[in-house]
Amino acid sequence: MDNYFEIGVITAPTGLKGWVRVFPLTDEPARFAFLSTVHVDMVRGGDAISRKMDIEAHRFQKNLVYLKFRGIEDTNAAEALRNAKIRIPPEMALPLEDDQYFHRDLLDMEVFDMQNNKLGEIIKIIQTGANDVYIIRKADKSELLLPAIKQCVKQVDVSAKRMVVELLPGL
Repeated sequence: MDNYFEIGVITAPTGLKGWVRVFPLTDEPARFAFLSTVHVDMVRGGDAISRKMDIEAHRFQKNLVYLKFRGIEDTNAAEALRNAKIRIPPEMALPLEDDQYFHRDLLDMEVFDMQNNKLGEIIKIIQTGANDVYIIRKADKSELLLPAIKQCVKQVDVSAKRMVVELLPGL
């Protein structure tokens, strides 16, 4: 299950009938409306537990998703799910458009400039309102912040874990 996508985190129970509040970790929170089953991963007593759970109902409010799972009938049962991660298998992932990539496919990717000089590896991705920013760790352990825009990112080869970029003046 290492290749599963994490799409949300259960933050708290809500109400008396077993509903949970979910903070979505996806660009498309509306995707929860189309899911009938998810994997809920939690740690209990030091043990990692993964349960396949059926979604009975959902609703959206502001930037949160509220879910009702089959078999979770009260606040106490819902409380046991606090901080659990909601994951789905790759076949349930939304299709990507051209020039879109899953963050997990970009992490640890080697980054080269237009002259084929290795700049480093992507260690983290920051999501901003306008565009993502890749944090690239260079050989000297310093970091380079690279905006994920077409003017900078020229080529991405996910299977080879290789990205070619053009550094804009000032970077």
